[in-house]
Amino acid sequence: MAKDKDVRPIIKLKSTAGTGYTYVTRKNRRNTPDRIVLKKFDPVARQHVEFREER
Repeated sequence: MAKDKDVRPIIKLKSTAGTGYTYVTRKNRRNTPDRIVLKKFDPVARQHVEFREER
């Protein structure tokens, strides 16, 4: 069970719009070792913007 937490850590996705809005998710470190960037909806900015991984 502890190995599963190591492979799929919990990460925060922070908005690049500067609103401070974040999403919380998990990612597989083996498949995506780099920091991920996803385009998601920011309800504060009321538009789809890029969210970057922060640790």
